[in-house]
Parts: sequence; C-alpha cells; structure tokens
Amino acid sequence: MTSLPYQDWLPHQRWYAGRTRTLNGVETAGVTHLPDGLDHVLLDAHFEDGDSERYQVFVGWNLDVAAELSAAALIGAVGDRTASDALYDEHSAQRILALIDTGAVVDGVRFVPEPGVALPVDAPARIGGAEQSNTSVVFDSAAILKVFRRVTAGVNPDLELNRVLARAGCPNVARLLGAIESDTADGEHLALAMVTEYAQNSAEGWAMAATSARDLFAEHDLNPDEVGGDFASESARLGEAVAHVHRTLAAELGTQATPPPTEAMLARLDSAVRIVPDLAGMAGEIAVMLRAVGGQPVRTQRIHGDLHLGQVLRTPESWLLIDFEGEPGVPVQERRKPDSVLRDVAGMLRSYEYAAYQLLLGQADDEQLVRRARQWVDRNRNAFCDGYAAAAGYDPRDDTALLRAYELDKAVYESAYEARYRPGWLQIPLQSIERMVNGSDLTTR
Repeated sequence: MTSLPYQDWLPHQRWYAGRTRTLNGVETAGVTHLPDGLDHVLLDAHFEDGDSERYQVFVGWNLDVAAELSAAALIGAVGDRTASDALYDEHSAQRILALIDTGAVVDGVRFVPEPGVALPVDAPARIGGAEQSNTSVVFDSAAILKVFRRVTAGVNPDLELNRVLARAGCPNVARLLGAIESDTADGEHLALAMVTEYAQNSAEGWAMAATSARDLFAEHDLNPDEVGGDFASESARLGEAVAHVHRTLAAELGTQATPPPTEAMLARLDSAVRIVPDLAGMAGEIAVMLRAVGGQPVRTQRIHGDLHLGQVLRTPESWLLIDFEGEPGVPVQERRKPDSVLRDVAGMLRSYEYAAYQLLLGQADDEQLVRRARQWVDRNRNAFCDGYAAAAGYDPRDDTALLRAYELDKAVYESAYEARYRPGWLQIPLQSIERMVNGSDLTTR
C-alpha cells in the first residue's frame, strides 16, 4: 500500500481541500483490511506550511470500473494489481453497505446499523455527482451512503444531529439508516460515513426558488400583489419544517441561556473590512446595529448552523433539511456549540436575497426588475417567517434587533467570501448590508 501514488492521485479529487497550498507529501496513516479484498485507508496530506489534513479512501483491487469513471477512480498499480477508489465500483459499494447492515466491526472500524433497519444491500449503486467535500453513493431509490472524505477527530454534527432527529421521529430529515465510525489512538470519535434514506422525487430548494424568481421576471404585466406568490406557499411550509427541526432538537438536546455573540460578530466584521474595503464606510453603522442586541442572555440550542436554500429538499410529502455539518471551515468543536435559532432563520432569509438578486447581476439599471426582485424577496421572506411562527409558537420577527444582527453577520461573512472566491457576486451582500444599515430592508409582519 505504501507504494501507491496517492500524492499524484489525491490533488485531482474534487473533495481535496488543499488546492491553495503546496503539498509536500502524502503518507498512509492506517490501513484496515476489510472482507472481500477491500481496504479502508487513512491518508495524511502534509503541506509546506507545516499543517496536515487527514483523508479516507476505500481501496479496491483490480476492479472493473466503468470507463467514464476510471480517470477519477484509478489510484495506481502495485505489481500486477491495480488499485481504485472502491466507491466507483457498484459491487464494492454494495459490500460496504452490507457490512453496515450486519453491524460488522473490523479492527476498530465499526459498521453501525440503526435499530430495526434493513439496508438495500443488493440495490443498484451509482456514484453521486454533486458534492465537493464528500462522496455519495446512491442505492437505487432506497438509500444514500455519504462518505466524509476529510476525517477530523470529534463528534461529526451531521451524523450526530441526523441520529437524534431520526430516533425522535422528526419527519423533516431523511431518516438515518446507519453509519461507519471509528476512534483515534487517543480515544476521540471519528465519523467516517453515514447512510440515510434517499429523498426520492425531490427538488432542491435553491433550484425551485431561482426558477420562481426567473419566471416572474419574465411576466412584465404581472400584478405586483402576485409577485412571489407561486413560491410563497412553499416558503411557508419550509418555515414550518425548520421550526419542527428546531423544536425537536430543543426537546432532545435541551436549551440554555448564553450571552449574545456580539463580540464574535464584531471580530468577523473587523476581519471582513480588511478583505472588503467597500465595507469600511459602513462598518461603524454595522457595529452599532450589532451592539443594539444588548447584553441580555439569548436562548440557545443545537441548530443546523449553515442553513440556506441549497440545504433543503422538497419531496412530494414534505421539506427535508440536509447537511447538518455546519459552516465549512469552522472547527468541529465550534460547529457543535449551541446558538440561537435565529442564525438558521437569518441564513434562510439571506438565501432568498441570493436567489433573486443573482438573476440581476449585470441588470441593476433595470428598475422594473429590481422592484420585482424586492417584491419577490419580501413576500417569500415573510412567508417563511409566517410558517415558522405558526409551527414554533414564536415569531422570529419579534426579536428585531437580534434577527437583524444575525442577518448582518451573515451578510458580512458573505461579502468576505465573495471577495475571495466570486467577486462578480460581491454586490449582492454589499447591497443588502447597505439596505439594512439604512433601515429599508426589514422583514416585518
């Protein structure tokens, strides 16, 4: 195994996170020999700056991988044996699922089925194509195996919260079916993979919202009162779903009172100003609005942590929340900290802004389109809050200063992100911040 060319193969994988750094080398940190000739391999990528990242790969030997997948799957050869990423091979993926189904334990790697679950071990399997940080294998229309490619010590909130919600019977998540877990040499938990029910006939919330906004912009004779109406009912149902998830997490994991995160928000603002000079002229007003929440304790609990329209699916029956891993790039210990439900609400409200205003990039001079975008955003933001309030018994708009602080904090984060990675979209969060600072972007009943 040590002679496989992981250093050549790893940087070409879409889930590799070290592209902005110089890779010095890749070494094998551990190998677990699984039944049927599969190996579970931990890889440590070492960088020039002295840091390292740990990844995992299921390795299969002399597999018959489809030609169109072989470029990504093929790792290299040792003698007359060829190694490939086993997730690209249907029979290998089925064998991994079968290990979970039987509750196997192999040299400390635990394959854990959920109670009372029978996994579709013989279902046709195909590699998913959308994810960047993980790899998913879809088993027909029955289950989806998500493998966490980058392995970090500590409790993975995606697995943790899905397990809590599934065992509590929450209908607004895809039911957890099983997991693969292990421990570090120091006894810390390692989440390696999870299996959930496949959300059959589902549509992504972002695609639905963007389609609604795009269609409305084409209807130039539309009554202003109808703008956003086709999606507003779905936004209300989505608000109900988010509230149900929040209520379940509070009931199962408890709540507490903590000081508002004002100092952390101010620190993010200072950092963003150094990256986005256009924020400097508004930084004073932003800071005043962040401090306006005062010092009274805030009710906090476990939440999604990175909620937006791309993290929800609409099935024929209901809305589902997915990907509870939290904000990318934040240490896992931070992602598991309780926070106000308003962080999730603010993330969704910001996502409505993006769904509409990304269609206006390059068309900001079209006053009619700008007006329609604002109408669409306002209607759907309020519909979401109406649905949330109906299910939660608490209207997020009643905590105006705190909700506004979370929205500002999210928009400041977005501005730094866009400046780094997508400068053509920077105007979206900057315009939102300007509206909030001027008091013309309030979500009210």
